[in-house]
Amino acid sequence: MKYVILPLVFVASALRADPPVVENAIALQTDTGWTFDVTLSHPDTGWGHYADGWRVESMDGVVLGYRELYHPHVSEQPFTRSLTRVSLPSGTGAVAIRARCNKDGWADATYLLKLD
Repeated sequence: MKYVILPLVFVASALRADPPVVENAIALQTDTGWTFDVTLSHPDTGWGHYADGWRVESMDGVVLGYRELYHPHVSEQPFTRSLTRVSLPSGTGAVAIRARCNKDGWADATYLLKLD
């Protein structure tokens, strides 16, 4: 009898689906705060598994703003959504954007956005 032993890393990665990815982000400062336009991609399959939000974080991980996504975007990939009136601490030169899906939670990767 022959046995095949799979590395644990391979097995664990096979159980987790592709995380949502921040493809692009832009920010604009207005009189009422910052507006963020964020483009995400994710292999949404329907209500059981879809990208359900993204957030703006300071460089030390403090959440500065959150955009909830209320439905799947199965046939609209990638897609862009905005968040307005985000207040940033004075002197903020960059933020991180992190996306999440309703099945796997927050993605490990962030998108670094330098602010003008």
